[in-house]
Amino acid sequence: MSFLKKILKSTNHTEQPQKQAGGFATLSQEEIDAHLGINRYGDFLLTDAVRPSYELDVVPKAGYRWDQYDDKSSGVRIPVLIASASKPDLFDLFLDLVRPLGDEVDLVLETSHSSMGDEHRDRHREHIELPILMSTLYDYEEMLTNDGCAGIALLNPRKPMEVQLDEHKLLVMYGRDLERMEAILMNHGLERDDDMKFITEAEHVHSSTEEFQEQFENLCYSLALDDR
Repeated sequence: MSFLKKILKSTNHTEQPQKQAGGFATLSQEEIDAHLGINRYGDFLLTDAVRPSYELDVVPKAGYRWDQYDDKSSGVRIPVLIASASKPDLFDLFLDLVRPLGDEVDLVLETSHSSMGDEHRDRHREHIELPILMSTLYDYEEMLTNDGCAGIALLNPRKPMEVQLDEHKLLVMYGRDLERMEAILMNHGLERDDDMKFITEAEHVHSSTEEFQEQFENLCYSLALDDR
């Protein structure tokens, strides 16, 4: 996994290094704090992980769209579903989406804690039983939902199929047969919008805390993950 990230230091999120960009660099601290304090746009509730640009070039909302990943080295095109869900539904939706992967999966946890947002580390474990994994993930729901420096991906290379809950708290699904995934999105009330723009497609800011970083390391330890 690799995600674009812009980290902004504020009085509410002081644990991460400062990296101001674009419109945020011209704002006063009061304007920044006021903007970061907004977590609802209409019916859509944001997690604590990310905030949109001050100009609201992309207004967060729930929904999904089809896309594709082009592997230039092999020429293979892989269908992709990208979805955004409101905070109260996000984690349960993620767990519903990973069930079609099968009873045994590979796991990747990504972290960009203690970086300026341009680097990340992946932790890996192969052949983990999905029911056991899901039970553990429930204990770390708050961190996985609200940490803007942590992402998770589950995959079954035998299908092949992958489901990500990335640092932006977007849901990204790769695979040949994603119709079941789409049905799950629809069952959770998400509507298809082929013109939908996501928070990653404009300036945005991420946030994290030292507590979340510690919880991330504890999760890696409890699952016996390896660095790559």
